[in-house]
Amino acid sequence: MSLDERGPAVARTVPSPVPVPRPTPGPTRSVVVIAPLSLTIALGLWGIRRDNSMWGDEAVTYQLAHRGLSQIWRTAQHVDLVHALYYAVMHEIFALFGGGLLTLRLPSVLAMSVAAAGVGLLGFRLAGPRAGLLAGLVFPLLPQIQRYAQEGRSYAMVCALVTWATYALVVSVPHRARWRWAVYGSTMLLACLLHEFAVLALVAHGVTLVASRVPRPVLRAWSVTAAGVVAGLLPLAIRSAGQSGQVSWIDWPGTRPLGVLAMAVVGVACARAPLGVKGPVRLSVLALPILVLPSLLLLVVSLVKPLFVDRYVLYSSIGIALLLGAWMDHFHRLRRSSRNAWIAAVAVLAVLVPPSLSLRTPQGRSTDVIAIGATVRKAGRPGDGLLYLSGQHRIWTAANPEDTRLLTDLALAQDPVSSNTLAGVERPAQDIAAQMLEFDRIVAVRAPAGAHSPTNPQVEAKTSTLRRYFREYGTTHVLGARVTVYVRDQDPSPKAGPGSSSPGESSGVMR
Repeated sequence: MSLDERGPAVARTVPSPVPVPRPTPGPTRSVVVIAPLSLTIALGLWGIRRDNSMWGDEAVTYQLAHRGLSQIWRTAQHVDLVHALYYAVMHEIFALFGGGLLTLRLPSVLAMSVAAAGVGLLGFRLAGPRAGLLAGLVFPLLPQIQRYAQEGRSYAMVCALVTWATYALVVSVPHRARWRWAVYGSTMLLACLLHEFAVLALVAHGVTLVASRVPRPVLRAWSVTAAGVVAGLLPLAIRSAGQSGQVSWIDWPGTRPLGVLAMAVVGVACARAPLGVKGPVRLSVLALPILVLPSLLLLVVSLVKPLFVDRYVLYSSIGIALLLGAWMDHFHRLRRSSRNAWIAAVAVLAVLVPPSLSLRTPQGRSTDVIAIGATVRKAGRPGDGLLYLSGQHRIWTAANPEDTRLLTDLALAQDPVSSNTLAGVERPAQDIAAQMLEFDRIVAVRAPAGAHSPTNPQVEAKTSTLRRYFREYGTTHVLGARVTVYVRDQDPSPKAGPGSSSPGESSGVMR
């Protein structure tokens, strides 16, 4: 057989080339924005009414935001100056959409959704599309994010502003345009004016730039911008320092630093992997400082004066979401077993589901002022005396004035609105005692047994008069409070009001 005759046979034995698989394209920028935003809105709307409950801090927002802007400003001169801008914003929102529970909480849902979109974009820019999508989806699953996405307080708005200020910082580093630094500075200043401790994110940003070894002009531009933010915040910080008694309730953190430590350990473990893409700012160098530094600085300050509350630095969650999203993307690129990935996903869901369910019940908060007010209304009869131990507890029934309209507030000298305060101005101690003796039946609102209550002459006069001249007829336990009916000793058979238990017994009602 000739060579020409063998050629076709040999040619037929050569294997055809194996096609090289093309990498699957990652999610687009629009998906990275829309998916986290949509998930956050869905989780935020899930159980947003919490069985029509409202907790104490939300009651303060509800009360103050229903006052006029001038009244909000006058009240802020005495109390809660740090939240004055938020109350003004909520006043305008109430004026436009009504002052119900949904209106109270929807701004936080929308703000946290915007924050989730910002986290997704940060991950997109620093670590690629898939990492950005994962980070944006992890963010709203965090229990602390789910909680404050449904609260009528400023923390979700602050978190959103810090997120987008961080994105503006990352974008400003390579471009160096002045208007970008102006956007960054104004966004950070607005966050700080909503809550002063947002300034700790500014420290984290500075550490990120120093660790990234950015060019001196960039560092100089950031320094000038940061100085402007601090200068804009300074008047508020100085003025609000005179209201430091408002945070006297904060105790030493106790075991709470363990949670901060655990998050830091997880963040550092994630950062050990090669995360993100090369650029002037690396993902781990941005995420670790914002995760660790604000909480750490607040804990250090708490050695002198306790100030650590996790919601004050809620924006630290940006860091852990970015690190977890980028680490999951890295894990996916390693082509590890999909079985392990599913096991990890199921384990994470098993951990997250119980707190997610709990947060959407009244018991997910420390108090339920709607239930407290309703219990006072059931326990009282028209003409009964009403007593708050202490006077600050008057806030608990302010959400619905109809609950106490038929009762006589025995200690109140000037109501909260006319006195530009949160809980009104009380009479002198001896006047309160004398007023109490004019009533045969008193409904008292007090903290749960064992809870810390402030002591002052008014509180002492109330408790001593009750102990000496009255006897406890029945107590209803509500989430975060006790509502007790007291009767004069000389009344042998007082008529129990609705919601009261038999003498010496507790109804044990819990919501």
